[in-house]
Amino acid sequence: MPNRLAHSQSLYLRKHADNPIDWWAWTDEAIATARRDNKPIFLSIGYSSCHWCTVMEGEAFSDLAIAEYMNANFLPIKVDREERPDIDSIYMQALQLMVGQGGWPLNVFLAPDDLIPFYGGTYFPVEPRYGRPGFLQVLQTIRRFYDLEKPKSNR
Repeated sequence: MPNRLAHSQSLYLRKHADNPIDWWAWTDEAIATARRDNKPIFLSIGYSSCHWCTVMEGEAFSDLAIAEYMNANFLPIKVDREERPDIDSIYMQALQLMVGQGGWPLNVFLAPDDLIPFYGGTYFPVEPRYGRPGFLQVLQTIRRFYDLEKPKSNR
């Protein structure tokens, strides 16, 4: 069953319309929902001809266990960098400051209250490889951090 991206103008976003992840576009409604439900935002930015974006779409974003966990614990937002270069620029700079490099797919986790990123990376494989943890492990660790270590003033 298609998700919210099925009717997007962006070809890149429509490529993700049949993912089991319940993607949102970058909208005020998505952000308000994340705030209301106290869910960290998983923001994924990419573009149509990006090799690793396509790989991640076919692997992690199509994996049912990952989608189930993502949908229950995060508010996933997908952005086409060619459609929203303003958002891409902000979060690419943040990722570069956090980890010393950037690239696409640009994947960052945002606090819903202020949209400040607290973790990020590029390609996350389904299973641990290339010296990177598996994506489900990343999601579980990020959610545990969010629940246990987030400052009380922001809960």
